[in-house]
Amino acid sequence: MLSVLIDTLDDEEGLARTLACLVGGAVEGVVREVIVRDNGSGDGTLAVAEHAGCHVVTGGLAAAVGAARSDWLLVLEPGARLESGWTDEVAAYIARSTMPARFSRASGSRAPFLSRLMARPTALAQGLLIPKRRAMASKAADAEALARGLAMKTLRAGIWPAPVRRGR
Repeated sequence: MLSVLIDTLDDEEGLARTLACLVGGAVEGVVREVIVRDNGSGDGTLAVAEHAGCHVVTGGLAAAVGAARSDWLLVLEPGARLESGWTDEVAAYIARSTMPARFSRASGSRAPFLSRLMARPTALAQGLLIPKRRAMASKAADAEALARGLAMKTLRAGIWPAPVRRGR
């Protein structure tokens, strides 16, 4: 079982897209809960989270991680979408490993070459699968900092990264 953590700020549309791709994982019993850490949204982000049955946390990252009931966390950016079949890959990985992992980029999600040269991808662009105890030990202030600099395995399951937003 897995707790999903999504760090948000004014991204109701992105949150809705990400939550939609998690439904299959919840039905299959892989996703135990979704925790939305809100950083002061002024749009409908909180309404989307509450209508979807998410646990909303407004404190720091440590509070969000501490609220998780599962031994593993799946940390995603709002707007990221996991490809179908991700649940089998994640379940198999957490059964045999203790190391953090990330998803493979979906084959159609690659930006053109010059765009890739000019853009700096976020540390969470490919998601983060991490044991809760390791996340608790981190002094990271936000989900992006939690993912930065970690040695990770890459899963065969694909992810469509969140679209780049202005101000990120």
